[in-house]
Amino acid sequence: MIVDQQYVALEPGQVDATVQAWQARYPDLGLLVLLPEQEQVAVPWLQEVCRTRAIPLMGAIFPALVVEDGFRSQGAWLVCFDTCPSHVLQAPLDEAGREQLRAWTADVVQRGVHRPTVFFVFDAMIPDIGTVLDGLHLGLDTPAHYVGVNAGSETFTDMPCLFDAERLLGHGVLAINLGAQVVTAVRHAYPVSQALMRATAAQGNRILQIDGRPAFEVYQEVVAREYRVALTRENFYDYAVHFPFGVITVVDVLVRIPVGLGEDQSLFCVGEIAPHAALRLLRAPHLQDSECVHELLSTLGQGLRQANAAQRGLMTFYCAGRRMHFGGDADTELAGLRRDGGVPHLFGALSLGEIDSIEDLDAPRFHNAALVCVASP
Repeated sequence: MIVDQQYVALEPGQVDATVQAWQARYPDLGLLVLLPEQEQVAVPWLQEVCRTRAIPLMGAIFPALVVEDGFRSQGAWLVCFDTCPSHVLQAPLDEAGREQLRAWTADVVQRGVHRPTVFFVFDAMIPDIGTVLDGLHLGLDTPAHYVGVNAGSETFTDMPCLFDAERLLGHGVLAINLGAQVVTAVRHAYPVSQALMRATAAQGNRILQIDGRPAFEVYQEVVAREYRVALTRENFYDYAVHFPFGVITVVDVLVRIPVGLGEDQSLFCVGEIAPHAALRLLRAPHLQDSECVHELLSTLGQGLRQANAAQRGLMTFYCAGRRMHFGGDADTELAGLRRDGGVPHLFGALSLGEIDSIEDLDAPRFHNAALVCVASP
């Protein structure tokens, strides 16, 4: 389990002193490192520190870090497990790689306690993460509980963003068995509009047509009609984050933020959209209208207090698209989570997609615009 965390400046002496003190107390520790994109050059010497001390390393690179009530692009979070958890760094996620991930997860479920929580960090550049998760879940006789995030660059350009003590990889996944006692919550709390559409042609995370017409053309019309915004190719990147799609499921609505506009008027989103999926246009709320923090804390409930988060902090990931929408109010939302949850420390990163499980079914879902909270026992 997670027993300590430390935000550090990326200086070899400070990092080495921190892990040395932890290793003296926890000889079998495992180290999780969360790095901001701006500090990616530090990966080789972080690996060397861990190799020298024979410490298992799990790491990922994100656009920025969550540090208490805000975001930082320097430094690193060092997260200490008292005993190194079972984990795997798998890349690429071709057919063989997906089978190896399934085999590892099946082994975690079979060998561990009932319903372990598996924490995933995917490279955000994988276009079919939802399909990977569905295939993984359907291939297991006994399900796990899923939670996770996407790492990588906020510009959605290729970069290796997952690492251990020997490798720095892209187009893969880091999976960690957090055990059965962790408490998790994932919420976006975006309201749903009335405009119902259908993705009549879609491939992976790309919508080609909506209601039989070019996707961007329909998107422009609905944004203009419902929200009085004149969307153009020139201002697309200024407005799209505020008007995401909602993919309608039998359980709820999954947010899909448009992040790219093709020459053929197709729309690229964070997360897959199945062909013929039912869509509604969403408008991201103003902070004063958002119930997200309340919903997170209601889900965490008594488990947050039982998880000793008051001492160890709450691991928190915040969607990069959500921060783009809220601007400075994103810091205010983090402050509200910290204050209302009675948690003195928030540690985590800015994410590029989020994962949870459907309650009672343990089927995985891929989100945008969400917060992910993980509290250790």
